[in-house]
Amino acid sequence: MVSDSKPEVTEISGMGATPARPSFGSRVAAHFKRWWWVHLIILIVVILVIVLPVVYVGYPNIAQSLVNKSTLNVSKMVMSDPSPSSFTLNQTNVIGTKAAFHPDFKSFSAAISLAGGAAFTHVQVPKFHSRNNVNINIEQRVNLTDESAFTEFCKAVIQSEEFEMNVYGKPTLKEGALPSTDVTYNKTAKVKGLNKLSGFDLVDLSIGTGGSDGTNAKGTVYLPNPSVITIPAGNLTLDLSVNKTAIGQVFINNLIIHPGNNTVPMTANISELTVAGMLSSYPGFIIPVDITGNSSVYNGQVLPYITDALASLTLTTQLNVSKALGGSSL
Repeated sequence: MVSDSKPEVTEISGMGATPARPSFGSRVAAHFKRWWWVHLIILIVVILVIVLPVVYVGYPNIAQSLVNKSTLNVSKMVMSDPSPSSFTLNQTNVIGTKAAFHPDFKSFSAAISLAGGAAFTHVQVPKFHSRNNVNINIEQRVNLTDESAFTEFCKAVIQSEEFEMNVYGKPTLKEGALPSTDVTYNKTAKVKGLNKLSGFDLVDLSIGTGGSDGTNAKGTVYLPNPSVITIPAGNLTLDLSVNKTAIGQVFINNLIIHPGNNTVPMTANISELTVAGMLSSYPGFIIPVDITGNSSVYNGQVLPYITDALASLTLTTQLNVSKALGGSSL
């Protein structure tokens, strides 16, 4: 006999159920836990790829750009105790920069030249912290490495209203924790010159006043100097001529041409007979006198660069012979 009852089925809990999926966060954590060393290597490579070019390419380029955009001005240049091959230099340079980058510059050797000319000496620039309008003071004995180039420099100083002076060096600079980097410093500064001593004058001259040194005239010379440069000319001898005929010499001892107005005493040897023979050609006895540098001597040594620079310049003034012979001012 067939029973109508259904077979009893017993469910077993958990059998056939889908397991729970790990969360995204736990999967990421597991991944990094297992592969942390791969990601560390990738991170290091990325940092090196980004940082190294910045430090070793970008930073030097930024540093060089800073130097290129900076300005150089000379606010003081004092030459003293000269010899034919050297002199003592006391110079103040002003460096301008508007950059936010303010590195420290280490001391470096710089070649000094007239722009476009050969370097005539090297100076040691002291270390300094870069900022806008920082003063760099240089005070040292400098040796002339090219005397001809320095002669041309002196000619430019005396003859020019403005000339250009070049400074060239290879300084090392450092900004904060960044590594040191080398840059090229190649700057040209515009400097006022003596402008051919424009305004030079014989303030007064008395002829026939014999001196113990054998001279027969004395007076005062006015020498304007619109530049920031102090020039030691030593014992200066100047030749006097009228229409290329020599009439005598002027002597100025221990001459230092300071910035500004210089009024200094002078003595002279003037050929009275030669001058007297010219007077008929000049109404009023006022004759045009040309003055040219003859020699510059310091401590018994001729300074060729000053001598040649002054010899390249001819000054002209008017001499009132009547007043000069009468001992009156011109």
